[in-house]
Amino acid sequence: PLSAKQLTEIRRAFLENHVLVFRDQHLTVEQHKAFGRLFGPLRALPVESIDGDDPELVVVRANAQSRFAAGELWHTDGTADLEPSMGSMLYVKETPAIGTGGDTLFANMHLAIEMLSPAMQAFLGELTAIHDGEIPWKGYQPPANLPKSEHPVVVRHPETGRRSLFVNSGFTSHIVQLSAGESRTLLNMLFDLIAREPSLSCRVRWEPNTLVFWDNRCTQHHAVWDYFPHSRYGERVTILGGRPKA
Repeated sequence: PLSAKQLTEIRRAFLENHVLVFRDQHLTVEQHKAFGRLFGPLRALPVESIDGDDPELVVVRANAQSRFAAGELWHTDGTADLEPSMGSMLYVKETPAIGTGGDTLFANMHLAIEMLSPAMQAFLGELTAIHDGEIPWKGYQPPANLPKSEHPVVVRHPETGRRSLFVNSGFTSHIVQLSAGESRTLLNMLFDLIAREPSLSCRVRWEPNTLVFWDNRCTQHHAVWDYFPHSRYGERVTILGGRPKA
């Protein structure tokens, strides 16, 4: 069990760095979930919409039979929800047999908004965007009753007060106050900044029994599927959050 001092240090490091990597962990499902609950209630999904039979545990896997790998677009988990998640913990047990591949990139959305001009920051601060749960299912039959929500384009972190960019190519469909063409142009500019600016991102190289804990309120991530037909297997818990505020 973690001591109070250790938990305080993890919380401090989490708010300061946004992505934490824990190597050489040997966790049961219940230990994984218990660690997540130290930071808040876990998100439960309908069993019929996940791989597995535990509503609080999402299996993340790809192998030779996969047509795609989860998370290939830059995205933040669950932004289509009215109250998106606070954070996610992915525990990877199996990595590609070739010994490399399957890395995950993380981008800092505090830095993304700060890279823009003051005029652009002010303009974005007046806008809201729609986040649609059907977007990742383009080309496939989506499950029923996927969420859709409207959030500010620029939000404040509820614990640190820092501003961050809150649109992502995985779920954001359009900006409410703009025409379709204006929205598409502006979003493409922001998505391109996130995808192409190396100073925004770090890269996690997975090893077996690695757990990564990231802050969904101020980061995006992108799973690199460069290991087909090899396999990768992980399990993720997601911690409930609140409604984003400008």
